[in-house]
Amino acid sequence: MKKTVFITGGAGFIGSNFVRHIYKKYPNYKIIVLDALTYAGDVENLPVNINKYSGKNIVFWYGNVKNAELVDTIVSQSDIVVHFAAETHVTRSIYDNYLFFETDILGTQTLANAVLKYRKRIKKFIHISSSEVYGTAEKEKMDEDHPLKPMSPYASAKAGADRLVYSYWATYGIPAVIIRPFNNYGPYQHLEKAIPRFVTSCILNEPIRLHGDGSASRDYVFVGDVCNAIDIIMHADVKKVTGEVFNVGSGVHRSMLSIAKDVVRLMDKDDSIITFVGDRPGQVFRHTGDVSKIKKMLKWKQKIGWEEGLEKTITWYQNNRNWWEKQLWMRTVPIITKKGKRELH
Repeated sequence: MKKTVFITGGAGFIGSNFVRHIYKKYPNYKIIVLDALTYAGDVENLPVNINKYSGKNIVFWYGNVKNAELVDTIVSQSDIVVHFAAETHVTRSIYDNYLFFETDILGTQTLANAVLKYRKRIKKFIHISSSEVYGTAEKEKMDEDHPLKPMSPYASAKAGADRLVYSYWATYGIPAVIIRPFNNYGPYQHLEKAIPRFVTSCILNEPIRLHGDGSASRDYVFVGDVCNAIDIIMHADVKKVTGEVFNVGSGVHRSMLSIAKDVVRLMDKDDSIITFVGDRPGQVFRHTGDVSKIKKMLKWKQKIGWEEGLEKTITWYQNNRNWWEKQLWMRTVPIITKKGKRELH
């Protein structure tokens, strides 16, 4: 059946990978992308050249998710809403936090209000949250009932948006589903994020910078597996998933130091290029996702293992230097630490 899928933030990292996923898999679907094209969004990330494209199955709108009139118009034409639009960088949220609360929370409210208005038409509203809402793991694996203890302005903004969407389901009965992906990696990720920064540093023969001693650990999942999870939820029985929260991750944590060493090894570099800076304020020290719920309820499973995904990612950055070189100046962010020291992170 032909569907119209409205994707906010569809020119960003996960969003554009998802647009590519459904564009290729469901050629009869109409895709409407809304993106403000901030520094992390780019129309070059989309599967077609918007300037030359004359087809009807992808429509691009340049605009902000806080624009209620625009959002209302697009939602009125849609069957499914997938909400990626957000400011997403932990370190940048320490440097410039206002924009995070404005976009992540007020943008989500604007969208939720439009979904409420057209709830007779909208079959699903899929909100992409983040594992950062959990804070540091309080048990071996973090399931969907883990306490929400966000430790950075970014994480608290995402927690606010997450709970706002849940409240609209609880109060108004909108068909909302919340996804909490753990750390994503793969093609089209901005250089401010760790793995692209590590990979491009190796390409450029520059030092790799790690926060603290590199012991902070994360659960990394390849972006294609996250897109597949969203796809499954998008097509699941609405009664089965409405009001639910689903983790998406690998279920395995890796220290940032071990990740840097894996990148160095796969790129035939020496460990001596790994250097250390101060601990990042609001640092989460371990994330390990419990993904048993989505596996059991929806039969999702990880298809791309760590080594394979990392090799795919390295190859993409090696082959797409023109895409990422223009971002080099944004790899570092000036922050003020708890002790009042100014550092580049």
